[in-house]
Amino acid sequence: MALKSFIEVHPDSHFPIQNLPYGVFRPRPSAEARPGVAIGDYVLDLSEVQSAGLFDGPILGKSDCFLQPNLNKFMGMGRPAWKEARFALQKLLSSTEPTLRDNASLREQALVPLNKVEMCLPMVIGDYTDFFSSMHHAKNCGLIFRGPETPIGENWFHLPIAYHGRASSIVISGTDLIRPKGQGHPSGGSPYFGPSRKLDFELEMAAIVGPGNELGKPVDVNEAADHIFGLVIMNDWSARDIQAWEYVPLGPFLGKSFGTTISPWIVTLDALEPFACDAPKQDPPPLPYLAEKISNNYDISLEVGIKPAEQKNPCIVTRSNLKHLYWTLTQQLAHHTINGCNLRPGDLLGTGTISGPEPESFGCLLELTWNGQKPLSLNGKTHGFLEDGDEVTITGYCQGDGYKVGFGECSGKILPSSP
Repeated sequence: MALKSFIEVHPDSHFPIQNLPYGVFRPRPSAEARPGVAIGDYVLDLSEVQSAGLFDGPILGKSDCFLQPNLNKFMGMGRPAWKEARFALQKLLSSTEPTLRDNASLREQALVPLNKVEMCLPMVIGDYTDFFSSMHHAKNCGLIFRGPETPIGENWFHLPIAYHGRASSIVISGTDLIRPKGQGHPSGGSPYFGPSRKLDFELEMAAIVGPGNELGKPVDVNEAADHIFGLVIMNDWSARDIQAWEYVPLGPFLGKSFGTTISPWIVTLDALEPFACDAPKQDPPPLPYLAEKISNNYDISLEVGIKPAEQKNPCIVTRSNLKHLYWTLTQQLAHHTINGCNLRPGDLLGTGTISGPEPESFGCLLELTWNGQKPLSLNGKTHGFLEDGDEVTITGYCQGDGYKVGFGECSGKILPSSP
């Protein structure tokens, strides 16, 4: 019999009992932030569940991890604690369990309507790394900037390339972003300086680190999944003109560090497990430290909409899927640690732009407009890179049998540059 909650959940909801993603929220503006899980149109307040003594397993029964203002402590406890919590929560919310279902007072305290809460960053992010793991994205960028002779560098097929990003400017979905200023490529004499003329979104997802590793002790690629708490959607906003002028020889800086948006709900690998799929064949075969016994991606449908300021409805500009990634999430994490680098609970590992093989699956405006040469039509309006007032919304979900395991929204609006 399919698992069913006593809380009514619409088939199109991203948050059925099969999902139970984790987030951090405030039930009122003046309230303290606390952990919760999404179920249908509600948030289950885990601080209330813990205070009521309903986490009574051998690990969580003696922990205060859900009385914290973030999820870092719970993330660091590892897979046994995560599995214990998932079992307890699915039982508590099931249609056959009376503990919460028949306790009106506890339901009033513990279940908060989603439309009443303020979502917060779910964890303290100590470090943020962004990878470059989509072959289609890498090839398209190479074609645009280097031409058809060698669009993808020789090293790309041997290791998951990445750069270290800026953790302090990672924001939660719904946060407005101010158009960044910076230098652009000279056109005649000195470099241009001013608001970015080529502001872009990047369709990404990100893995959130659970237990870390000690300095000097790499994580085995076949054990890397135990170090991943879950996934979020990520928009790696990018100022292409600033990036193009600054990135040689050390890589992205001001073209990226002005803001990165993540979705508020972390979907765990346990919830995603039914949607695991084979990763693309890697040729040449990776070096032994990156060779996986089982090489999986996840079948997560992703969609990006742009709503210009003067329009009522967003226009879908791309549809892609996480399964297109060449380098897997576990390979990314293992490679990150192979030199002895230590990861910590709450660290964020972006996948890089997730582009598919077809033009309608390209994951950013750089590719979709071919660096502005082929503008899009948004409900009849010609559109190149992002304009002031544009709101970008990314959604993603896995399709189950009569239910969806989804991530909600990752959205942000572009405001004019400061004077």
